[in-house]
Amino acid sequence: MELIVYNMQAEKVGDSIVDEDLLTGEVNQPLLREAILAHLANARQGTASTKTRGQVRGGGKKPFPQKGTGRARAGSIRSPLWVGGGTTFGPKPRDYRQRFPRRKKRRALASALQLRAQEDRLILVDAIAIEQGRTREMAHFLRSFADTLGVTGKVLVIVDGKNESVQRASGNIPYLDVISADNVGTVHILHHDAILVEQKAMETITGRLRNA
Repeated sequence: MELIVYNMQAEKVGDSIVDEDLLTGEVNQPLLREAILAHLANARQGTASTKTRGQVRGGGKKPFPQKGTGRARAGSIRSPLWVGGGTTFGPKPRDYRQRFPRRKKRRALASALQLRAQEDRLILVDAIAIEQGRTREMAHFLRSFADTLGVTGKVLVIVDGKNESVQRASGNIPYLDVISADNVGTVHILHHDAILVEQKAMETITGRLRNA
């Protein structure tokens, strides 16, 4: 698949051929759903806990006689029917993690990139260089793509390796996230409306996907 390569002024500077097997064909929607659900499940702490009637302090004495009061019989003030009593079938600490094999992770990432490419929301940039690391420079860079290519919404910038100047310049822009090609995942791609990828970063990602 051939993608247009732009410079930081959103001007076309060439073309890049991406592995046909990665960004062509039918998007695997069930796999994308599975990847998102696994990500959300693995993010859960699983620390919610409630007490049963046997764990709530107190309630050892029968509150009133079994008969003769006209009230429903009760054996403990810590019954789940009473205020301050235990909880019936409440949550207990548990592990919500789901196993998601490495090969499926890579295939899901390929499908996410494929989806954004088909929507024309995957944009290659020859190199992203923010010399002074200032927010103004990054905002000007994004404005160029917004005016020329209509890049709006949440934007993800994928750089090759660690780029401290880009990270520093992006910290004050709420709709922008920056991530390295080594750490990008399916959820990062699907969570953003537009993806700006450095050309070298794209080569790193395709290298990861070829090993799937």
